[in-house]
Amino acid sequence: MSEKKATRVAYGETLVELGKENDKIVVLDADLASATMTKFFRKEFPDRHFECGIAEADLIDLGVGMSTMGLIPFCSTFAVFGGRCFEQIRNSVCYPHNNVKLAFTHAGLTVGEDGGSHQAIEDVAIMRVLPGMTVLCPCDANETAKAMRAAVEMDGPVYLRLARLPTTVFEDMPFTVGKGNVIREGKDAVLFTYGTMVEVSLDAANMLAEKGVSAAVVNMHTLKPLDEALVAEYAAKCGKV
Repeated sequence: MSEKKATRVAYGETLVELGKENDKIVVLDADLASATMTKFFRKEFPDRHFECGIAEADLIDLGVGMSTMGLIPFCSTFAVFGGRCFEQIRNSVCYPHNNVKLAFTHAGLTVGEDGGSHQAIEDVAIMRVLPGMTVLCPCDANETAKAMRAAVEMDGPVYLRLARLPTTVFEDMPFTVGKGNVIREGKDAVLFTYGTMVEVSLDAANMLAEKGVSAAVVNMHTLKPLDEALVAEYAAKCGKV
């Protein structure tokens, strides 16, 4: 663990790689390409990048239309602005099970000077309740790339939750949709975590170890479908959750 990179940056870089491999991939943005990092894709594939302006409902419905033509749209904006297009996500993406990928950045509390108005903390609950939606929240740049490749291979709606601030890039970990990763074993307690909190949870486990508490850390990168069997196993094994 040494390099630090924001998952939104890894998203932009991986979009270019995927775009070179698959000409069905298109990218839509809502006046935030320089922040969501879809600017990398726009530079490489200007004819496959669509700037929708500050019109998130249009962003989603354009992506839906493209998906019905056999394209694989990645629709990007800030996670907090997903609320502006909830109806379109619910009725046009999820209920018809259209093949649209929602890659929303700046999720959670760690948005720095963007402030409270941009701190999306409700998005996980909203996206998990929608029918047919897969919810992925990678912990670092490597996991972001794997989550995106998994999203492309899946037929149906996917929500990718991405962060603003740089975080540690871990050693390569396996990635299977719906399967959590045990990244630290323990017997006294277990920390179930995801996204930017994986690094924080590992730090907490180290602090607990200094106090004689053996804490496992489990990376639940897939929030829907949740790996309930792994949660039950480690809750029983460790006792304290």
